[in-house]
Amino acid sequence: MDHVLVLDSVKRQFNGRPALTGLSLSLRSGEVFALLGPNGAGKTTALNLILGFMIADAGKIHVCGEDVSADPAKSRRNIAYLPEQVAIYPELSGVENLRYFTLLASLDLHEADLRPLLKNAGLADEAHDRLARTYSKGMRQKVGLAIAMARRARLLLMDEPTSGLDPSAAAELSNAIRAAANQGVAVLMTTHDLYRIKEVADRVGVLNAGSITGEVDPRFMDHVALEQFYVKQFVQ
Repeated sequence: MDHVLVLDSVKRQFNGRPALTGLSLSLRSGEVFALLGPNGAGKTTALNLILGFMIADAGKIHVCGEDVSADPAKSRRNIAYLPEQVAIYPELSGVENLRYFTLLASLDLHEADLRPLLKNAGLADEAHDRLARTYSKGMRQKVGLAIAMARRARLLLMDEPTSGLDPSAAAELSNAIRAAANQGVAVLMTTHDLYRIKEVADRVGVLNAGSITGEVDPRFMDHVALEQFYVKQFVQ
């Protein structure tokens, strides 16, 4: 199975201060990798580098075998990005938003195609035709996930997807992320949510001082052990 994403010794600094000091990770089709770390650890910088919005000072980033620095626009065709705050049009319904954003991506999908995408992303049937201004944050996240899945991207980047969600909404979104992975999508998510990553992630890496200092499979750990592993990465 080929790697969908490879970061090899990636470095980036701002005004002489290092943000990433040698970040390396790889991700295969169908895997969910959770990147943990405190604010300022470099998680958002890593996402921006993968998207080609910044260029690494050193190291290489490949998406589906393509060098991101050589052709960022080409690499982005294989990527869907779900930010912490999903921006959709409040005066359009869920299905209308999905229709609009898929048209922007040159995808002319019929309504019969759109509604299953929303349902698979976890949005209840009764919400499909409601105006988005009535949506909770979790519902907007689900529309964003449906947009990502409609594009059939091979790599899904998610920035703090469960931040600010109540436990029920976070569980539903986690199930939708897992369903996307089961369809072969590689998922890289930055998060602080130690509880949810046990349910959704295949691997967890802790970003500390600009590189990954530890990596585990959370499925074989209880929540206490996972928290202890995380804390240990910051003990000198």
